[in-house]
Amino acid sequence: MTEPDWKLIADRLDRLAALIERAVPPPRPVSDIEAADAFVWQAERGFLQPVPRVNRVEMVLLKGIDRVRDILAENTERFARGLPANNVLLWGARGMGKSSLVKASHAAINAALAAEGRPAMKLVEIHREDISTLPELMALLRAVDRRFILFCDDLSFDADDTDYKSLKAALDGGVEGRPDNVVFYATSNRRHLLPRDMMENERSTAINPSEAVEEKVSLSDRFGLWLGFHKCSQDDYLAMVRGYVAHFALPIEDERLVAESLEWSTTRGARSGRVAWQYVNDLAGRLGVPLSA
Repeated sequence: MTEPDWKLIADRLDRLAALIERAVPPPRPVSDIEAADAFVWQAERGFLQPVPRVNRVEMVLLKGIDRVRDILAENTERFARGLPANNVLLWGARGMGKSSLVKASHAAINAALAAEGRPAMKLVEIHREDISTLPELMALLRAVDRRFILFCDDLSFDADDTDYKSLKAALDGGVEGRPDNVVFYATSNRRHLLPRDMMENERSTAINPSEAVEEKVSLSDRFGLWLGFHKCSQDDYLAMVRGYVAHFALPIEDERLVAESLEWSTTRGARSGRVAWQYVNDLAGRLGVPLSA
Protein backbone atom coordinates (compact mmCIF):
# COMPACT_ATOMS: atom_id res chain seq x y z
CA MET A 1 0.00 0.00 0.00
CA THR A 2 1.39 3.36 -0.98
CA GLU A 3 1.96 6.25 1.43
CA PRO A 4 -0.97 8.33 0.05
CA ASP A 5 -3.27 5.34 0.73
CA TRP A 6 -2.14 5.21 4.39
CA LYS A 7 -2.76 8.93 4.76
CA LEU A 8 -6.26 8.55 3.32
CA ILE A 9 -7.08 5.69 5.70
CA ALA A 10 -5.69 7.60 8.71
CA ASP A 11 -7.74 10.66 7.77
CA ARG A 12 -10.92 8.59 7.54
CA LEU A 13 -10.21 6.89 10.86
CA ASP A 14 -9.73 10.30 12.51
CA ARG A 15 -13.06 11.48 11.11
CA LEU A 16 -14.77 8.27 12.28
CA ALA A 17 -13.35 8.70 15.79
CA ALA A 18 -14.59 12.30 15.88
CA LEU A 19 -18.10 11.18 14.86
CA ILE A 20 -18.12 8.52 17.58
CA GLU A 21 -17.03 11.06 20.22
CA ARG A 22 -19.88 13.38 19.25
CA ALA A 23 -22.39 10.53 19.35
CA VAL A 24 -21.40 9.35 22.83
CA PRO A 25 -22.58 11.75 25.56
CA PRO A 26 -19.89 13.05 27.89
CA PRO A 27 -19.76 11.53 31.38
CA ARG A 28 -21.95 13.23 33.95
CA PRO A 29 -20.11 15.57 36.29
CA VAL A 30 -19.98 14.53 39.93
CA SER A 31 -22.18 16.57 42.27
CA ASP A 32 -20.17 17.77 45.26
CA ILE A 33 -22.70 18.20 48.09
CA GLU A 34 -20.11 19.89 50.30
CA ALA A 35 -19.36 22.59 47.71
CA ALA A 36 -22.18 24.88 48.91
CA ASP A 37 -25.38 25.04 50.94
CA ALA A 38 -27.51 25.79 47.85
CA PHE A 39 -27.64 24.23 44.39
CA VAL A 40 -29.51 24.43 41.10
CA TRP A 41 -30.52 21.15 39.48
CA GLN A 42 -29.15 20.94 35.93
CA ALA A 43 -31.50 18.32 34.56
CA GLU A 44 -29.84 17.75 31.18
CA ARG A 45 -26.52 16.92 32.83
CA GLY A 46 -27.94 15.26 35.95
CA PHE A 47 -25.81 17.59 38.01
CA LEU A 48 -26.24 19.78 41.11
CA GLN A 49 -24.62 23.11 40.30
CA PRO A 50 -23.35 24.89 43.45
CA VAL A 51 -24.57 28.42 44.19
CA PRO A 52 -21.78 30.19 46.12
CA ARG A 53 -23.92 33.21 47.03
CA VAL A 54 -27.71 32.91 47.30
CA ASN A 55 -29.82 35.92 46.31
CA ARG A 56 -31.77 36.25 49.55
CA VAL A 57 -33.27 38.77 51.98
CA GLU A 58 -32.77 38.45 55.73
CA MET A 59 -35.73 37.14 57.69
CA VAL A 60 -35.94 40.32 59.78
CA LEU A 61 -36.68 42.36 56.64
CA LEU A 62 -39.77 40.35 55.68
CA LYS A 63 -42.68 42.39 57.01
CA GLY A 64 -46.44 41.81 57.00
CA ILE A 65 -46.21 38.00 56.72
CA ASP A 66 -45.52 37.13 60.37
CA ARG A 67 -47.95 34.24 60.65
CA VAL A 68 -46.87 32.35 57.52
CA ARG A 69 -43.24 33.17 58.36
CA ASP A 70 -43.53 31.45 61.75
CA ILE A 71 -45.36 28.43 60.31
CA LEU A 72 -42.78 27.88 57.57
CA ALA A 73 -39.85 28.40 59.95
CA GLU A 74 -41.29 25.86 62.40
CA ASN A 75 -41.90 23.27 59.67
CA THR A 76 -38.38 23.82 58.29
CA GLU A 77 -36.76 23.51 61.70
CA ARG A 78 -38.59 20.25 62.44
CA PHE A 79 -37.43 18.85 59.12
CA ALA A 80 -33.83 19.96 59.73
CA ARG A 81 -33.82 18.14 63.07
CA GLY A 82 -35.07 14.88 61.58
CA LEU A 83 -38.68 15.23 62.73
CA PRO A 84 -41.78 14.81 60.53
CA ALA A 85 -42.48 17.80 58.28
CA ASN A 86 -44.82 18.65 55.42
CA ASN A 87 -44.37 19.66 51.82
CA VAL A 88 -45.35 23.33 51.56
CA LEU A 89 -47.19 25.32 48.90
CA LEU A 90 -46.78 29.08 49.26
CA TRP A 91 -49.45 30.65 47.07
CA GLY A 92 -51.05 34.02 46.49
CA ALA A 93 -50.32 37.61 45.53
CA ARG A 94 -47.24 38.47 43.51
CA GLY A 95 -44.30 40.16 45.16
CA MET A 96 -45.30 39.37 48.73
CA GLY A 97 -42.17 37.42 49.63
CA LYS A 98 -43.03 33.79 48.91
CA SER A 99 -39.67 32.77 47.43
CA SER A 100 -37.81 35.21 49.71
CA LEU A 101 -39.33 33.51 52.74
CA VAL A 102 -38.19 30.05 51.60
CA LYS A 103 -34.61 31.22 51.14
CA ALA A 104 -34.62 33.25 54.38
CA SER A 105 -35.95 30.27 56.38
CA HIS A 106 -33.24 28.05 54.96
CA ALA A 107 -30.54 30.54 55.97
CA ALA A 108 -31.99 31.15 59.45
CA ILE A 109 -32.30 27.45 60.30
CA ASN A 110 -28.81 26.74 58.97
CA ALA A 111 -27.42 29.48 61.22
CA ALA A 112 -29.02 27.76 64.22
CA LEU A 113 -27.65 24.38 63.14
CA ALA A 114 -24.15 25.82 62.72
CA ALA A 115 -24.28 27.25 66.26
CA GLU A 116 -24.96 23.71 67.51
CA GLY A 117 -22.23 22.17 65.38
CA ARG A 118 -24.75 20.29 63.23
CA PRO A 119 -24.40 19.80 59.44
CA ALA A 120 -26.09 22.31 57.20
CA MET A 121 -29.35 21.63 55.41
CA LYS A 122 -29.14 21.96 51.62
CA LEU A 123 -31.42 23.99 49.35
CA VAL A 124 -31.87 22.64 45.81
CA GLU A 125 -33.81 24.66 43.23
CA ILE A 126 -35.50 22.79 40.39
CA HIS A 127 -36.83 24.78 37.46
CA ARG A 128 -40.46 24.45 36.46
CA GLU A 129 -39.57 23.00 33.06
CA ASP A 130 -37.54 20.23 34.73
CA ILE A 131 -40.32 18.89 36.96
CA SER A 132 -40.52 15.73 34.85
CA THR A 133 -37.00 14.85 36.12
CA LEU A 134 -38.02 15.16 39.76
CA PRO A 135 -37.98 11.37 40.34
CA GLU A 136 -34.39 11.25 39.05
CA LEU A 137 -33.35 14.09 41.35
CA MET A 138 -35.02 12.46 44.35
CA ALA A 139 -33.24 9.19 43.63
CA LEU A 140 -29.93 11.09 43.64
CA LEU A 141 -30.67 12.83 46.94
CA ARG A 142 -32.04 9.71 48.63
CA ALA A 143 -28.55 8.24 48.75
CA VAL A 144 -26.93 11.33 50.33
CA ASP A 145 -26.62 11.68 54.11
CA ARG A 146 -27.95 15.22 54.22
CA ARG A 147 -31.35 16.89 54.47
CA PHE A 148 -32.63 18.73 51.40
CA ILE A 149 -35.28 21.33 50.68
CA LEU A 150 -36.34 20.99 47.05
CA PHE A 151 -37.57 24.38 45.91
CA CYS A 152 -39.56 25.23 42.77
CA ASP A 153 -40.40 28.89 42.24
CA ASP A 154 -43.52 29.98 40.33
CA LEU A 155 -44.86 26.48 39.86
CA SER A 156 -47.96 26.13 37.68
CA PHE A 157 -49.21 24.01 34.81
CA ASP A 158 -50.89 24.82 31.51
CA ALA A 159 -53.92 23.13 30.04
CA ASP A 160 -51.94 20.73 27.83
CA ASP A 161 -49.27 20.00 30.45
CA THR A 162 -49.08 16.52 31.97
CA ASP A 163 -45.97 17.05 34.11
CA TYR A 164 -48.21 17.54 37.14
CA LYS A 165 -48.72 13.76 37.17
CA SER A 166 -44.97 13.25 37.61
CA LEU A 167 -45.03 15.70 40.50
CA LYS A 168 -47.93 13.91 42.18
CA ALA A 169 -46.19 10.55 41.97
CA ALA A 170 -42.86 11.91 43.17
CA LEU A 171 -44.31 13.68 46.21
CA ASP A 172 -46.44 10.90 47.64
CA GLY A 173 -47.93 8.50 45.14
CA GLY A 174 -44.97 6.51 43.84
CA VAL A 175 -43.78 3.12 45.04
CA GLU A 176 -40.79 4.65 46.83
CA GLY A 177 -42.51 7.90 47.78
CA ARG A 178 -40.72 11.02 48.93
CA PRO A 179 -37.35 10.29 50.58
CA ASP A 180 -37.21 10.93 54.33
CA ASN A 181 -34.35 13.40 53.82
CA VAL A 182 -36.25 15.52 51.27
CA VAL A 183 -39.07 18.04 51.60
CA PHE A 184 -40.64 19.95 48.69
CA TYR A 185 -41.41 23.69 48.83
CA ALA A 186 -43.14 25.41 45.91
CA THR A 187 -44.43 28.92 45.26
CA SER A 188 -47.30 29.72 42.94
CA ASN A 189 -49.85 32.39 42.18
CA ARG A 190 -52.47 29.62 41.97
CA ARG A 191 -53.76 27.73 44.96
CA HIS A 192 -54.39 24.56 42.95
CA LEU A 193 -51.45 25.06 40.51
CA LEU A 194 -53.76 24.55 37.52
CA PRO A 195 -55.64 27.25 35.56
CA ARG A 196 -59.32 27.61 36.44
CA ASP A 197 -60.43 27.20 32.81
CA MET A 198 -58.60 23.87 32.67
CA MET A 199 -60.49 22.58 35.72
CA GLU A 200 -63.84 23.92 34.44
CA ASN A 201 -63.24 22.29 31.04
CA GLU A 202 -62.61 18.96 32.77
CA ARG A 203 -65.86 19.39 34.69
CA SER A 204 -67.90 20.16 31.56
CA THR A 205 -66.57 17.29 29.40
CA ALA A 206 -66.26 14.49 31.95
CA ILE A 207 -68.79 11.72 32.47
CA ASN A 208 -68.39 12.23 36.20
CA PRO A 209 -67.47 15.93 36.63
CA SER A 210 -66.61 15.73 40.33
CA GLU A 211 -64.09 12.94 39.81
CA ALA A 212 -62.38 14.82 36.97
CA VAL A 213 -61.94 17.93 39.08
CA GLU A 214 -60.76 15.90 42.08
CA GLU A 215 -58.00 14.45 39.86
CA LYS A 216 -56.68 17.97 39.20
CA VAL A 217 -57.15 19.29 42.74
CA SER A 218 -55.41 16.24 44.22
CA LEU A 219 -52.07 17.73 43.17
CA SER A 220 -52.28 20.53 45.72
CA ASP A 221 -53.39 17.95 48.30
CA ARG A 222 -49.85 16.55 48.16
CA PHE A 223 -48.78 19.67 50.07
CA GLY A 224 -49.54 19.33 53.78
CA LEU A 225 -49.20 23.07 54.33
CA TRP A 226 -50.87 25.75 52.21
CA LEU A 227 -49.57 29.19 53.15
CA GLY A 228 -51.57 32.06 51.64
CA PHE A 229 -50.04 35.43 50.77
CA HIS A 230 -52.52 38.26 50.27
CA LYS A 231 -52.19 41.80 48.98
CA CYS A 232 -50.80 44.02 51.70
CA SER A 233 -52.43 47.04 53.27
CA GLN A 234 -50.94 50.52 53.12
CA ASP A 235 -49.72 50.16 56.72
CA ASP A 236 -47.96 46.87 55.90
CA TYR A 237 -46.41 48.41 52.79
CA LEU A 238 -45.06 51.37 54.76
CA ALA A 239 -43.73 48.98 57.43
CA MET A 240 -41.81 47.15 54.72
CA VAL A 241 -40.36 50.39 53.36
CA ARG A 242 -39.40 51.66 56.84
CA GLY A 243 -37.84 48.29 57.66
CA TYR A 244 -35.55 48.44 54.63
CA VAL A 245 -34.67 52.09 55.25
CA ALA A 246 -33.77 51.41 58.89
CA HIS A 247 -31.77 48.29 58.04
CA PHE A 248 -29.64 50.10 55.46
CA ALA A 249 -29.54 53.37 57.46
CA LEU A 250 -30.79 55.51 54.58
CA PRO A 251 -30.89 59.18 55.57
CA ILE A 252 -34.42 60.43 54.82
CA GLU A 253 -37.17 62.10 56.84
CA ASP A 254 -40.19 59.94 57.53
CA GLU A 255 -42.68 62.42 56.06
CA ARG A 256 -40.79 62.49 52.76
CA LEU A 257 -40.36 58.71 52.86
CA VAL A 258 -44.09 58.14 53.25
CA ALA A 259 -45.00 60.56 50.46
CA GLU A 260 -42.45 59.17 48.01
CA SER A 261 -43.11 55.50 48.71
CA LEU A 262 -46.88 55.89 48.37
CA GLU A 263 -46.45 57.74 45.09
CA TRP A 264 -44.11 54.98 43.93
CA SER A 265 -46.71 52.29 44.71
CA THR A 266 -49.41 54.30 42.94
CA THR A 267 -47.36 54.49 39.75
CA ARG A 268 -46.79 50.72 39.93
CA GLY A 269 -50.48 50.02 40.53
CA ALA A 270 -49.73 47.74 43.49
CA ARG A 271 -48.43 47.53 47.03
CA SER A 272 -46.16 44.59 47.85
CA GLY A 273 -42.81 43.69 49.33
CA ARG A 274 -41.30 43.67 45.85
CA VAL A 275 -42.57 47.20 45.13
CA ALA A 276 -41.22 48.36 48.50
CA TRP A 277 -37.80 46.89 47.70
CA GLN A 278 -37.79 48.51 44.25
CA TYR A 279 -38.55 51.89 45.81
CA VAL A 280 -35.74 51.47 48.35
CA ASN A 281 -33.33 50.58 45.54
CA ASP A 282 -34.30 53.77 43.73
CA LEU A 283 -34.01 55.81 46.95
CA ALA A 284 -30.58 54.41 47.80
CA GLY A 285 -29.36 55.15 44.30
CA ARG A 286 -30.52 58.76 44.53
CA LEU A 287 -28.89 59.12 47.95
CA GLY A 288 -25.65 57.55 46.75
CA VAL A 289 -25.80 54.79 49.38
CA PRO A 290 -24.81 51.24 48.31
CA LEU A 291 -27.07 48.42 49.49
CA SER A 292 -25.37 45.41 51.02
CA ALA A 293 -27.31 42.78 52.94
